[in-house]
Amino acid sequence: MGKPTGFIDFKRNAATYRAPAERLLDFNEIYTDHDRERLATQSARCMDCGVPFCQSEEGCPIHNMIPEWNDLVYRDQWKEALDRLHKTNNFPEFTGRVCPAPCEGACVLGITDPAVTIKNIEMAIIDRGFAEGWVVPTIPEERSEKRVAVVGSGPAGLAAADQLNKAGHAVTVYERADRIGGLLMYGIPNMKLAKDDVVERRINVMRESGIEFVTGTAVGDGANDSVSIADLRDQYDAVLLSTGSTIPRDLPIPGREFKGIHFAMDFLSANTKSLLDSRHADGDYISAKDKDVIVIGGGDTGTDCIGTSMRHGCRSLVNFELFPKPPEDRAGNNPWPTWPKIFRVDYGHEEATYKQGEDPRVYSISSLCFLGNEAGDVTGVRTVEVEFKDGKFENVPGSEKDWPADLVFLAMGFLGPEHEVSDPLGLDYDERSNFKATYGDYKTNIDKVFAAGDCRRGQSLVVRAINEGREAAREIDRFLMGDTNLP
Repeated sequence: MGKPTGFIDFKRNAATYRAPAERLLDFNEIYTDHDRERLATQSARCMDCGVPFCQSEEGCPIHNMIPEWNDLVYRDQWKEALDRLHKTNNFPEFTGRVCPAPCEGACVLGITDPAVTIKNIEMAIIDRGFAEGWVVPTIPEERSEKRVAVVGSGPAGLAAADQLNKAGHAVTVYERADRIGGLLMYGIPNMKLAKDDVVERRINVMRESGIEFVTGTAVGDGANDSVSIADLRDQYDAVLLSTGSTIPRDLPIPGREFKGIHFAMDFLSANTKSLLDSRHADGDYISAKDKDVIVIGGGDTGTDCIGTSMRHGCRSLVNFELFPKPPEDRAGNNPWPTWPKIFRVDYGHEEATYKQGEDPRVYSISSLCFLGNEAGDVTGVRTVEVEFKDGKFENVPGSEKDWPADLVFLAMGFLGPEHEVSDPLGLDYDERSNFKATYGDYKTNIDKVFAAGDCRRGQSLVVRAINEGREAAREIDRFLMGDTNLP
């Protein structure tokens, strides 16, 4: 390493977000500018650990060569660091912003000291790459005569399309929304992942590389949808399904029919579309302004609902979490290098605390029913405290409580993919209703049809979707050509 004693000489100093008072006034990205001097010292903390668990399966599903580009940043060789980063990651500008960084949880230094700020450094490398003009279209020297259709333009579909294009195949990506990006475009708020400056920037590079994008096109039976999946299978040499896991988990308790109860993704997607279309001037979104808001479910989606509601100017916000509050440090059954299940304060929690004076999360609580008025509007949620005993939750007698609410957002994860694109093919499903395709070759039971990403494995991280897209592209290339040079 460039500085063998860097992990001793320097303390962890992660980049801060913009101050809550400032960032709550807009939907711009929450990040501050990259400080190269700070990044040089932080990259120097990457130790000569022998076995870099940060790039293992537990730490980084795409096996980023983290120690290599940390060392290059320390040596001020940023372009070389970008080259290393792009060898394994098609979209470091996405993962550097929205990935929870399991690499840091698996960092060897993290056994005894705070981990290296890997995520900060990754984001800085790619942002400088774009700023310096180092990120350019990758047009293959030779084109095969093979054509591949990719259905879905989330991280798995985009990664596969990028790889297949590099292999020389003609790739067309079909997206039912009006903009490319899937989850990256409409599932993640603009303040966490800027659409014009970050997502569209990468899409434009891919378009200039020769990839064709078709928006506003639902793929299905061809009668109720824009394009028939059977026709795509006939017209293309291979088809990749990368439609994501988009069926939200519901909360079927009494009062679910009341108006004002929404799935989180409906709230987040409409907000982003209205923001991009008109800066919210069209009013075509669910506004939390002056409303009492309850978010049911934690995780990134719940946090995004909190941050969005705060920017709308909600009157109050409470976030219900079924599980107990996590510990400050790893529990005995959560050893390194597994993902540390510890208490964290994300950007939305920080913003709600700033506005309300306390963390919005309430732990070990279960919803019994929704309350409403004669007009059919939701007016609150009745809850009960719970304890986890013998592998199940038990209600605590006498702990019922009514909470006021004008809006309730359900952020409890996803059950699996929609089947409009798969049913017409007679595709097989696994026990969780995901598209059945063996990990490693990504082939479905239908000839020429592959599946990758959340629609195959169930909801997961953006970085895992990128990994599946890359690996599926490799297997599609092998299927088309008999061999492959794709990693």
